[in-house]
Amino acid sequence: MAERSFKKEVEELRAGAGETFTGEGILALTKALLENGVGYVGGYQGAPISHLMDVLADAQELLGELDVRFEANASEAAAAAMLAASVHYPIRGAVTFKGSVGVNVASDALANLSSSGVTGGAVVIVGEDYGEGSSIMQERSHAFAMKSQFWLIDPRPNLPSIVKSVGDSFELSEASNTPVMLMVRIRSCHVTGSFECSDNQRPALTVRDALSNPQKDWNRVVLPPMSFAHEQDKINTRWPNAVQHIIDKGLNEFFGPKEGELGIICQGGMYNGVIRALQRLGLADIYGNTEIPLYCLNVTYPLVDSEVLRFAAGKKAVLMIEEGQPEFIEQSLSTIFLRSDLKVKLHGKDVFPMAGEYTGQVMFDSISEFLRLNAPGLLPDKMRAPNQPPPEIPDLSKTVPIRPPGFCTGCPERPIFAGLKLAQEELGTHQISADIGCHLFAALPPFEIGGATMGYGLGPASNAAFDGGGERRAISIIGDGGFWHNGLSSSIGNMVFNKSDSVAVIVDNYYSAATGGQDILSSRADNPTKSTNNPIPKALKGIGVEWIRHIDHTYDVGRMRDVFREALTTDYDGPKVIVASSECMLNRQRREKPLRNKAIKDGQRMEIPRFGVDEDICTGDHACIRLSGCPSLSVKHLDDPLRDDPVAAIDQTCVGCGNCGEVADAAVLCPSFYRADVVHNPGGFERWWNGVSTRVITWLQTRRETRRLTFMEVPQ
Repeated sequence: MAERSFKKEVEELRAGAGETFTGEGILALTKALLENGVGYVGGYQGAPISHLMDVLADAQELLGELDVRFEANASEAAAAAMLAASVHYPIRGAVTFKGSVGVNVASDALANLSSSGVTGGAVVIVGEDYGEGSSIMQERSHAFAMKSQFWLIDPRPNLPSIVKSVGDSFELSEASNTPVMLMVRIRSCHVTGSFECSDNQRPALTVRDALSNPQKDWNRVVLPPMSFAHEQDKINTRWPNAVQHIIDKGLNEFFGPKEGELGIICQGGMYNGVIRALQRLGLADIYGNTEIPLYCLNVTYPLVDSEVLRFAAGKKAVLMIEEGQPEFIEQSLSTIFLRSDLKVKLHGKDVFPMAGEYTGQVMFDSISEFLRLNAPGLLPDKMRAPNQPPPEIPDLSKTVPIRPPGFCTGCPERPIFAGLKLAQEELGTHQISADIGCHLFAALPPFEIGGATMGYGLGPASNAAFDGGGERRAISIIGDGGFWHNGLSSSIGNMVFNKSDSVAVIVDNYYSAATGGQDILSSRADNPTKSTNNPIPKALKGIGVEWIRHIDHTYDVGRMRDVFREALTTDYDGPKVIVASSECMLNRQRREKPLRNKAIKDGQRMEIPRFGVDEDICTGDHACIRLSGCPSLSVKHLDDPLRDDPVAAIDQTCVGCGNCGEVADAAVLCPSFYRADVVHNPGGFERWWNGVSTRVITWLQTRRETRRLTFMEVPQ
């Protein structure tokens, strides 16, 4: 069950010539693929580019009508390998995955694809979410484009430019027989706007047609001596063809006056931020008309030397705006200027930060500094003075606590780590490795379990060095998504082959939950287009794991603690794997809450469990919070002058999972937690009984209150 459904929106993808499409960037991308006759599309759904794979999945009926093959690939490597269809056949293909991590996983296939070259247009749509909003390490895909010689397109973030860039990518790929990376920044995926549609195009050659007439060319096989020829072909043929195509089609754009003492060069994705900064400085209007010449690199690799030199000629200084590090483009510009003996001052990372996201304020401050150094007369009067101290910004880190990510309310993974924490209190601290996924949040307070992660599906593999028969067994964590992505062979298979004596925990929450709740092989849902309900324990047995413990209700903290104790103390010498299964609460609520609300609205009787804390019993030691960390579990100050410490309290976001009570029981804390079932649309007897019990309770409370000893404050 995906986080968001696009069933309604994808119907708009049927729009034809003369119609106007209005919507989000990801829908525009899909429409552009259809308009450009794509023959097959795919990608790794566990690393979506802001739901692009979800859009494609919901558009399968339309894709089928156009004979477009759609594949939800097992990994980024599998997606990149699918582009092999464009090596021998003139079929346009596109795959999508997330930024540098996806490129890293797919690197083997991508390197071979780039070496052999392509016949049909091959496009990799890369979600580049560099910056503080990113969930991955801060790297750039630009380095890989340079290493394997992919052409890299970074369009301006508006719908007409994004749609045009798809067609440009296919055409550039075909003109140079080279795969192309189309970079789509996170904001581009959700930017809204309009563009004029064209008719959707059935591929000139479908994958079905290709199967009936197989093609091959051994010169494209990446083996010596052909691989040596591939490198020469890249430099002597593909690169010049790409450069000429970029020039002929005008893929890069020039804005503003043709002449000027200053110039700005920017990546296409930075264009909006640049124009906004110039507007604030009074050097551009709301329509993008700029008083400073601007060279917008919609193709950031390869650079076109002749365009660069023509733009920089006669200028006193040029500013290169390139987000991220290293400064690949700036270094290339330095080389171009040096070899041509062009005397122009080049600015870039000297006025811009070397690393970090170029936010609106960063863009404004850095462009202002560039102008102050080279043309202070262009600045507003109040900004012309040099070395002005920046405005004082309060250090909020001293007053506002950090808010690291954490498990959702009711998350079934929280009790797993509560059980592990209890087991470690008894058996001692163990070496624990983590993996990519929601379970990585356990490395943060209150659990602080596991402190390193080396890649998706590599949690157990990253603990291999510690499988040396020490005093305590190593423990590794891996999710169900990581298990099917890479972990079955690279981690669990590695444990079996090397006769590991360590413990692996597979957190099975039924979905690729961290990325939106897409179905995977072991999902319990019935998916009409995918094979689900493939048990993880069955796969473990198939590759030789003999010690397996499967827990199908992780909220039983006591049982989780006991199975951890068993795995860490058993005499069995070999891989020990615990499969901890419970449905992702967020997805469960998405499915059940609308049904429950409808039933209540229709007058049906519904019981909804809620939990609370008895203020009179709670001691205020907060051990329950230290072993749970649920967002609905907080603290509350009492009016009782004899009790200074705040007690635990459960707020209205509680989903009734019962984890807090389970933790309190397993940890032998206190009986302060209670469960109350909220009844909607009760029957007649229930209403009568509620009235009776309410009157009795009210009478008892009143009698107790009259006997309570009270203290009166004596005025001074």
